[in-house]
Amino acid sequence: MIKIFKLLKANKVLIGIGILLQIAIIFQSCKDELEVPLQGQVNDSDIIFDNDWVTLQLNAAYAMLDLNPATNDPWRSDPSHWIYGEVSSDNAYKGSDPGDQPVIDNVEAYTATSSENNYYGFLWNAIFEGVARSNEAIRGIKKGVEEGDLTSAEAAELEAEGRFLRAHYHFEAKKIWGKIPFVDETVTESISNENVDSWGLIEADLQFAINNLPETSKFVGSGNSWAAKSYLAKVHMYQLDYDAAKPILDDVINSGPYSLTTKYSDNFNAETKNSSESIFAVQHTVNDGASRDDNGNWGHALNFPNGAPVGTTGGSCCGFFQPSQNLVNAYKTDASGLPLLDTFNDSDVTNDDGIASSDVFTPYTDELDPRLDWKVGRRGIDFNGWGIMPGQSWIRNPANGGPYLQKITVFRASQFNNIAIDASNAWASSVSSINTNIIRYAEILLWRAEIMAVQGEGDLGVSLVDQVRMRAANPEDFVKELDADGMPTATPAANYVISPYGSFTGQAQAIKAVAHEYRIETALEGHRFFDLVRRGEASTILTNYLAEESTKRSHLSGVSFSLRSQVYPIAQNIISVSGGLIKQNDGY
Repeated sequence: MIKIFKLLKANKVLIGIGILLQIAIIFQSCKDELEVPLQGQVNDSDIIFDNDWVTLQLNAAYAMLDLNPATNDPWRSDPSHWIYGEVSSDNAYKGSDPGDQPVIDNVEAYTATSSENNYYGFLWNAIFEGVARSNEAIRGIKKGVEEGDLTSAEAAELEAEGRFLRAHYHFEAKKIWGKIPFVDETVTESISNENVDSWGLIEADLQFAINNLPETSKFVGSGNSWAAKSYLAKVHMYQLDYDAAKPILDDVINSGPYSLTTKYSDNFNAETKNSSESIFAVQHTVNDGASRDDNGNWGHALNFPNGAPVGTTGGSCCGFFQPSQNLVNAYKTDASGLPLLDTFNDSDVTNDDGIASSDVFTPYTDELDPRLDWKVGRRGIDFNGWGIMPGQSWIRNPANGGPYLQKITVFRASQFNNIAIDASNAWASSVSSINTNIIRYAEILLWRAEIMAVQGEGDLGVSLVDQVRMRAANPEDFVKELDADGMPTATPAANYVISPYGSFTGQAQAIKAVAHEYRIETALEGHRFFDLVRRGEASTILTNYLAEESTKRSHLSGVSFSLRSQVYPIAQNIISVSGGLIKQNDGY
């Protein structure tokens, strides 16, 4: 009977917690309604709050890392935040057809409104579902100690895991909405999101995790003390608290278990995920017995080439999330292999915008950073083993989205039979087991370089930047030309030239170079918009971007960036259900 109660409780958490805890506990202010027992609920007295029971709850909290509660238009809450972190930046267009998924059009045009509950409410609910599940585990841990079902040592490590996850979910909410409530395990009714030291509370959770988690993960993808340290450093970097971040980053670099992978592309390959560079990542799997491959990378299901023979001869879908010309230009280098920090956007990398696939096209022949062709699908370049990208015939609406495709969530052709897919699922060709990276080691190096540059320390961070650049310079990882049989040759697909800086000319160049390196290293991974806001550069850079891009993409004509758009609107349905305790962000 004990095991049965454990399973019943787990099912309640997995299926019903979004209603019971997320809405009723977090946002419902009517206490009387909270006192109505849930039909079929198992009483606490029927549960043994031991290690097994708590582990079930922690597994449920981990399961929400993909922010996909029911495979219901999951791109709205994809954990990479390609919509909220990339389409909203200078890295990507929404792409596809105008008017398809119109809320994303509004994100790109900075006209988001609080009435768009189906996106911002869905995202809020998914994130705070993760908070609720984390809190359910933490409550159970405390109950287990009280009733003698858990030892203090067991409880400390389990609570650290729950608080690590709770910190992650609150961080996600904080960077998106700014003004958020901090919901801990004691909350039983709505609380306000005003005058809350959410940064301090997130830091406290991560510090507890650092102090009590083991150095190695219990299972692939779970938290450990090094991941918690890395996350705490990230939290400090988002507050520009360099003095607090610096010793943590030094510890991770000098004593941690992480290192750059030999190949840059390994970070976006289902066969090489959870590498030495992966500090914390959302785990995606397919062919694991889940219905409709529900554990796959569903958040990017819209983002495969449209109508192309990628994953299926019937044509994949749907051509969203197209890299911008500005991003492609950012990968230009000079003849010595260094970035064009100030002039990269003065002219465009040659593209086939407006040129039919049947027409002659001459690709760009000047120098490029090789990372470009692992991130962006360009005409004339192999598309992850699916053949040479032919241009407009693979793009749903070239006039709207431009000539490029994203590649980092598209599985290799050689992996198709293993990486996807439930054949009965109409979306099968666009679901993979490529992980979503939350923090990777390259970011640790570049955050530390940023501090050195800004504070005028040591070599201004050039040695750390050059580590990242020289990994990208590995010729074994260059995208290659294909022979007549479609097999890779030894010849690079483009004129890849990349070299280390060696030294910076001064602090101004150092600061600019580190920021540029972070952009091209992490492009399309969901960080760009939030990084611009973090560094206080969103208004300047995005205003300049829109002035240029509006001449290339008509849908950006007349678009302007306002300071209110540094955070997203809180959905009106969230405010309403809270009884008004949740307050809207300024300007919405």
